[in-house]
Formats: sequence, C-alpha cells, structure tokens
Amino acid sequence: MELRDIEIFLVLAEELHFGRSAERLRVSQARVSQAIRKQERRIGAPLFERTSRTVRLTNVGRQLRDDLQPVYAGLHESLERARLAARGVTGRLRVGMMPFNVVDLHHYWRAFRSRHPQWELEIRQLEYVDPFGQLRDNDMDVLVAWLPVEEPDLTVGPVLCTDPRVLAVTTDHELAERASVRLEMFADFQHAMAPAFPDYWEDSYLPFQTFQGRPIERGRRPVTNAEELINQVGMGEILHCFPRHVTRHWGMPNIRWLPVTDLAELSFALVWRTEAENELIGALAGMVRELGARRF
Repeated sequence: MELRDIEIFLVLAEELHFGRSAERLRVSQARVSQAIRKQERRIGAPLFERTSRTVRLTNVGRQLRDDLQPVYAGLHESLERARLAARGVTGRLRVGMMPFNVVDLHHYWRAFRSRHPQWELEIRQLEYVDPFGQLRDNDMDVLVAWLPVEEPDLTVGPVLCTDPRVLAVTTDHELAERASVRLEMFADFQHAMAPAFPDYWEDSYLPFQTFQGRPIERGRRPVTNAEELINQVGMGEILHCFPRHVTRHWGMPNIRWLPVTDLAELSFALVWRTEAENELIGALAGMVRELGARRF
C-alpha cells in the first residue's frame, strides 16, 4: 500500500465524508474513491459502508485504522527526524501560545535559538480548542498558558509574563467613554463563550459571576480563534476581557480598551506533560527562569 493511499484512508476514517476528506487532502473526491476501492480490492473486503447520507467504517476498516495509525505516525516522525538531521538539527521543540504577544516574548525565543543552534524551536499560535488535550496528544511539547493550571499530569514551569486586564468594547458602546471599568459592570453584557475549557481555568480568565454573585453571561456560539473573537467584539456582539498586551498588537479604530480595576493580573507560564519532560523542555524552562518574567 502506497504512503499516500494510507494517508487517504486514515483521513477518510477520521472525517467519514468524501468531500471533506478530499478538501483536507487537496485532491479530488474521485482520487479519494479510487484509493479506497484499490485498498478494498487488495484486502478483499469493504473498508467503509457507504449510503447516500453516511459513511461508516466496517469492522475490517476499524481494525485497519487502529493498526495503521501508530505505524503512519511513526513513519512521519522518522522522516521528520531525518529531515532535521540533514540540516544538522538533532531535536525540535514545539511551543504552543495561548497569549497573543509572540513578539513581546521574542527575547526568550532568540536566546534559546542562540544557545541551542542544534535544536529547532517552533512557535505556534493556538486556536482556543482543547489546548491541554493538544499537549496530551503530543501535538506540541510545551504550552504557554495563563495560570492557574491544575492538571495532575501536567507540570507548571516558570512564568514568562504578567499582564493587567483590559475590557474591549466598541467605540459607540455605553461603556466606551469611561476611564476604567469594574467586574460588576460585566454582568450587564454578553461575553465570549470558550469552547469546553475546564471550568476553573475559564473562571480564572473570565469569572462566571461578579463579586456580588451576578452571572456573567457568555454568547451563544463558542469562539475558537483570535480573529473570530475580535470580530465579534468589533461588531458589538460581545464584550471581552483581555490581557493588556493585546492593545499593542490589535490597533483597531472601532475598539476601545478599558482598564479593569478589580481583576487580578494574568500570569502566563510554561506548561508541559510531566512524563514527556526532556532535555529540550528543561533547557527552555531553565533559560526562562534565568532571564526572569516580564511585566507589561
């Protein structure tokens, strides 16, 4: 079975939709169908049950998927290690960012690359979808996340930065002319809905109620990325509380940034899966401790 055909099978086994699979693979639906038929002929049994409405794995298909997934992942990892070795790189550290201030933290990334040229450092801006799960699934090695993080299988490392809070509102909003705001005012308006964050972690970013016990309502649809979030604010659909560093990265004429006087500052720290700690993670954590946390 060719590598590309294996990839087509695994993507279809995940999507269970020929159109979405073709779009994700950047091939035609006919190419997906052709690859699956070829595999079914070779194996001698159907891999998928197809109707006009649904696509489902057969028992044989499920077995093949379960057998192929670790083999395919291992092959890709081997090819990636070979690619890095050809460039003189002996390891790669993938850092996922929940805050927006990638630029503000460049002095950490530059220092790491200068001290460890034999390692590749990859910085990713994450969507707001299950970041702890991505860490546990080995989609990244280190997460930069706001505190507290209280997950038994994760280690919380040094703090990189600490930031006061600001509330983003449109310039024609009733709060826009105020010099500052308090948490109690949040209860009068809708705010962004997070996509299935742990309750304690979401509450630490935006409390579920004010200090007087009034609920702080979330919007009707989850926000999964930064662009969608700021667009909902700009359209006046929601208000949202941010760490202050965003004001240097989003210069939008229709949005005002109001200091929040009674919410604690947010601190962002390195977080990693305890059992996955290695030399690269240890080097990054040690360097951050040495350079110290930044305040904005």
